[in-house]
Amino acid sequence: MTELTRNEAARRAEELRREIEHHNYRYYVLDDPVLSDAEFDRLVAELAALEKAYPDLVTPNSPTQRVGGAPREGFTSVRHLAPMLSLANAFSAHELRDFDRRVRGALPGENTAYVVEPKIDGLAVSLTYQNGEFVRGATRGDGETGEDITPNLRTVRSLPLRLLQDAPPLVEVRGEAYMSKDAFSKLNARREEAGETPFANPRNAAAGSLRQLDPGVTANRKLDLFVYGIGHAEGVAAGSHHETLAWLAAQGFRVNEQYRLFEDIGEAVDFCLAWQKKRFELPYTIDGMVVKLDSLEQQQRLGATLKSPRWAIAYKFPPEEAVTTLKDILVSVGRTGVLTPTAVFKPVHLAGTTVIRATLHNEDLIREKDILIGDRIVVHKAGDVIPEVVRSLPELRTGREKVFNMPPHCPVCGARTIREEGEVALRCPNISCPARLKESLLHFASRSAMDIRGLGRALVEQLVEKDMVESVADIYTLKHDVLARLERMGSKSTANVLGEIEASKKRDLSRLIFALGIRHVGERAGKVLAGRFGTLERLMSATEEELTAVPEIGPKIAASMRAFFAEPQNRAVIARLVDAGVNIESTAAAAAARPLAGKVFVLTGALAGLTRDEAAARIELLGGRVASSVSRRTDYVVAGENPGSKLDKARELGVSIINEDEFNTLLGARSQQP
Repeated sequence: MTELTRNEAARRAEELRREIEHHNYRYYVLDDPVLSDAEFDRLVAELAALEKAYPDLVTPNSPTQRVGGAPREGFTSVRHLAPMLSLANAFSAHELRDFDRRVRGALPGENTAYVVEPKIDGLAVSLTYQNGEFVRGATRGDGETGEDITPNLRTVRSLPLRLLQDAPPLVEVRGEAYMSKDAFSKLNARREEAGETPFANPRNAAAGSLRQLDPGVTANRKLDLFVYGIGHAEGVAAGSHHETLAWLAAQGFRVNEQYRLFEDIGEAVDFCLAWQKKRFELPYTIDGMVVKLDSLEQQQRLGATLKSPRWAIAYKFPPEEAVTTLKDILVSVGRTGVLTPTAVFKPVHLAGTTVIRATLHNEDLIREKDILIGDRIVVHKAGDVIPEVVRSLPELRTGREKVFNMPPHCPVCGARTIREEGEVALRCPNISCPARLKESLLHFASRSAMDIRGLGRALVEQLVEKDMVESVADIYTLKHDVLARLERMGSKSTANVLGEIEASKKRDLSRLIFALGIRHVGERAGKVLAGRFGTLERLMSATEEELTAVPEIGPKIAASMRAFFAEPQNRAVIARLVDAGVNIESTAAAAAARPLAGKVFVLTGALAGLTRDEAAARIELLGGRVASSVSRRTDYVVAGENPGSKLDKARELGVSIINEDEFNTLLGARSQQP
């Protein structure tokens, strides 16, 4: 990029922000993109480069800030400009007509019209814009005050960071943040594989995602947003609810296109009942329809009770459940070794599809729900997406039902299963188990582990599917003539991969420890353990007491390591790695001998000569540790350009603050010590 003056950079940055937000709007709101992903990414990269060169140009609503932000310590309360009331419910067509009679009784002789729109099953949010800029987002809370979740809402791509047309001085928009059925299924699949409790439905998933202290977690959850009204406005001219929806759409908000305007309550009721039947066709979940009086002036005259407006009501769909017979419970092994019981039952029709099985998650849940093989059971689709056994019907038992127990050994490889203290998941600890071999290989070869470039998913899948490897140790027995015959593996590619495999034998012990895929043992733990024990042999023979005596190694990591090394299949793999010539010693000096051993650093702001990762690597090489937040245990805060709140915290606690020159001097002086 040609070097720009600051004024030129400011003008270009503003152009890029508007262009990026325009294309975000076309992609996430209109579903009509005109740029390829690569072209869009280039615009974002150019903006990021300008903001890096001129950090003062960064604005809170820059598109580059959608997924940024450091984790927070908690949420603050925020008062809504107008109360966020909940809706009264109707559960039948008769109750909808009663609502209409009450409205017409309060407006005698007047014409009434209703807007009917889907009731999104998500989390109600309030969005405040000042002069067209998004400044605050909050949860409903108690209706008067909610929690400030602004950084998390910025990660929602369909939320406009600035309004498209002439913006009013102040407007508070009401909407529903939600998770699509597809995103919900993928999130729960990841949680199941990790041994975590899955979310019960998309609503809970959306609420949990928006209340994360780390906005990066929210960004990875793929949330979306529909807006449905205005709570408070200065300078917005609209006489009806349907005009309000049109104004919101014109400003760049995503408005649900399924809403309709009716002048007759009978037609509105028919519309609600029609959607009750076809709601499963939508890519998101709805739990009902909302019926609102269209005239804003009539709404104002009708007012509200303490809890809900008198001019609107929610028609709630009845839950769809079915009764069937549980035929069996089968156990599968996931890619991370988690054993999952699955209910197999007689076919039932739910949410538009025929269902014959549902996950039971874990043994504790089976006991909690008192489920026996042969039971009559009630099933539904959680959030209209995931089949779930709601409960058993013990009153219908015949005496022929059977108690289910999880197997003591992995049903795939035969390894003895383990269940860590405080967890509900049962696991296969064997890294060579066929059910988890692909993921073990990919992790072993990953950049932070043994860094075997070229050994990606496509090649790993071929190796496993053609039975060319049965464990990570088999990587080191691969031959050129065999590899070269695989798809997309010519002579040169094969030679490159084999060269990378050979080079990986010399990696430090810390990388090997991480590469083995021991549960709870990350990169940092690998470095700490390698520095403390020096050799893999010493580490394998260490007791839990010896492991927990190491700083940063807690009981969970220690127990996981002992279970891993106690598994015969894992010890056999390690023996084969040793035979292949893989390094099992730490090439760095013991942590106690390193000059920065025990020192804790916190980095804040941009350093001119080093990236954040490079600075952290230099600290760790000399035995120090990098923390993400300042505490009384922090020894040094390294302050670069534009430091954040960590600098204020350091001053408050009296922690030593050093600039980049002092930091470089410290690193140089320490590294030259004998």
